Amino acid sequence: MRVGVLTGGGDCPGLNAVIRGIVRKGVQEYGYDFVGFRDGWRGPLDGDITRLDIPAVRGILPRGGTILGSSRTNPFQHEGGVTRIKENLAKHEVDALIVIGGEDTLGVAARLSGEYGVPCVGVPKTIDNDLSATDYTFGFDTAVGIATEAIDRLHTTAESHMRVLVVEVMGRHTGWIAIHSGLAGGANVILIPEQRFDVDQVCAWVTSRFKASYAPIVVVAEGAVPKDGDMVLKDESLDSYGHVRLSGVGEWLAKEIEKRTGKEARTTVLGHVQRGGTPSAFDRWLATRFGLHAIDCVRDGDFGTMVALRGTDIVRVPIADATARLKTVDLKLYDEVGVFFG
Repeated sequence: MRVGVLTGGGDCPGLNAVIRGIVRKGVQEYGYDFVGFRDGWRGPLDGDITRLDIPAVRGILPRGGTILGSSRTNPFQHEGGVTRIKENLAKHEVDALIVIGGEDTLGVAARLSGEYGVPCVGVPKTIDNDLSATDYTFGFDTAVGIATEAIDRLHTTAESHMRVLVVEVMGRHTGWIAIHSGLAGGANVILIPEQRFDVDQVCAWVTSRFKASYAPIVVVAEGAVPKDGDMVLKDESLDSYGHVRLSGVGEWLAKEIEKRTGKEARTTVLGHVQRGGTPSAFDRWLATRFGLHAIDCVRDGDFGTMVALRGTDIVRVPIADATARLKTVDLKLYDEVGVFFG
């Protein structure tokens, strides 16, 4: 059997660990042959492949990014996209496809499998941790660790200058990175997309911290929205999946805070720093286990499924179920951490 592997969407710490787990077990235990498709769904569209064997995955466990490359290519936006993919899989004698990605990449896999009979197995990848049906996605732990370290460092410079520092983190339409890193880093305000924020209330919290002779840190998710306004965007162009490129709320909020409180406010946008670098031990562990179980799905012919973490167990769920809705922050959890605001 020949198995294809691709990594799509934003890069993420742990992608190489998945690839390594798939290839090592597939070759050593099942005798499978592997090819990697380059740059996400562009690879199957164009028939762009590279050989994957044990030497190819040696030493990649601690590396960030992906040896296969990635992209936000949406094959359904290309004329004859499904036909091209099926023809290229047949041309290269690929019997099954393991798709490592987030909501959009796996959404394509769900349609290809469910509507067009392409044998796909999914592996959940996103730093946003917003895929339902799995407790955690790999990449999230690393992103939270990077954001927390940044917040730790910003505390000292905020205190030195007695200014407000607004830290914008990723997360798109969910606040998992913001709430985890904000709580772990001792932020004084955490703003998430699931709860519209009141700028006056934010300013009141900021003022309260200054009264205690303390310089406040405000953590805001890139998709957070003010209560009396629309989403703040620097760039309103859309990607191939119809998503806007989020960023800008941090800078906007810092200006509002400075204008309303008279206190100097600066913004730090962590951006793609959260995606890069060496994956954490947890992300290596989880990504490796996902890879091992994904190749078992292929062996069992259990296509149209995604591997997922439930507690400490790896289970199989329909890809369509995992991509049907976003996993958002429960507002009870948000209320729980509110004791530290202000």
